[in-house]
This record gives sequence, C-alpha cells and structure tokens, in this order.
Amino acid sequence: MSAESVLIILLVGAVAGWLAGLAVQGVGFGLLGDIVIGILGAFIGSWILRELNVGMPGGPIVAAILTAFIGAVALLLVIILLRRIFFAARV
Repeated sequence: MSAESVLIILLVGAVAGWLAGLAVQGVGFGLLGDIVIGILGAFIGSWILRELNVGMPGGPIVAAILTAFIGAVALLLVIILLRRIFFAARV
C-alpha cells in the first residue's frame, strides 16, 4: 500500500467521522477518534450498501466519503444505544 493510499484512507476517515459526529449531535471523539470511526464506518457502510444493493453517485472519493459517512452514523447510533443500555443498568 502506497503512502498516497494511506493518506487518502486517513482523509476519508477523518471527513466521514467528523461529518457523522455533526449529524449525530453530542458525539465527538477528537481527530484520532473521528478517523477510526470513519474507517470502521467505511467497512460498515459498504456492507450496508451492498446488502441493500445501492450504489453511490459521484467520483470515487465522494462515494467513499458518503459510504463511510453512512456507516459511521450507524456505528455512532449503536454506540449511543449501548451507552444508554449500560448506563441505565448501573443506575
């Protein structure tokens, strides 16, 4: 994997994670967390879109960001749900 590929992966992850954090208000993980959420979101988003048989419009970078954004939002919603379940159980 070239340095350019790694840079693109990190950039797509950062943008998708940051956008997902904005969409799911009150959730922020910082730059490193946004990158991780975005990269994990890319895997989740590609699985979701493949199962729904949906393609993304635009060029490859835009499609990658949209796919990662969808997966990152889904991941953040699951994290919020799990936090509520575990914190409700402690009280």
